[in-house]
Amino acid sequence: MKVLVIIPAYNEELNIQNTVNKIINYNKKNKNTIDYVVINDGSTDKTYDICLNNNINVINLIHNLGIGGAVQTGYKYAYENNYDIAIQFDGDGQHDENYIDELIKQIASGYNFVIGSRFVKKISKFQSSTTRRLGIKILSFLIKIFTGKKIYDPTSGFRAIDKAVIKLFSKNYPVEYPEPESTVNLIRKGYKIKEIPVEMHERKYGTSSIKPFKSIYYMFSVSLSIIITSIVKGGKDNE
Repeated sequence: MKVLVIIPAYNEELNIQNTVNKIINYNKKNKNTIDYVVINDGSTDKTYDICLNNNINVINLIHNLGIGGAVQTGYKYAYENNYDIAIQFDGDGQHDENYIDELIKQIASGYNFVIGSRFVKKISKFQSSTTRRLGIKILSFLIKIFTGKKIYDPTSGFRAIDKAVIKLFSKNYPVEYPEPESTVNLIRKGYKIKEIPVEMHERKYGTSSIKPFKSIYYMFSVSLSIIITSIVKGGKDNE
């Protein structure tokens, strides 16, 4: 199967080379040939220069679109290049490449969408802040209430999708709160979804753009978005 790893990056000059090396070393170790593309989301640091100087496959966005726009750019690339599976893999180095095989395996077994989860089974030593964990629990509760399906890690950016969802996301993908909103959309449309336990790591360099106050605002806003999204009638697109 033709697999693409999409790496969105915004001001990750200290992390991007290491993140790409994870995919390169994963291929060498497993004798695989999965492809990758970095989406440089209008970075103001040297992220793009590092990609160019090291022959990293990169798409450069001249303006910052945010995580939704950056990831959708990757899905458009996957759709236009006829990939069977697309895997989102954050540019900050927190995701563990050793779980890529399991994500692929679950998609190959018939799932449309697979989430790498920190909470479905607690194997990850790294934990986010107390505020963020509380917010994630609230989002998980809301998704369960409005869709009937329990999603333990709705904000996880370590996700794999099949060809049908690549087509869907390439044409329509949430901009502001892409992970939980897109998950709710897929549940409502009846796609087959699974969470698998994964290990995640603390970023080595830089800091998260989501500060404590911003995290509270984010959780409040995305909660409203989930409620609104859940009310909209689902149904798979006939495309």
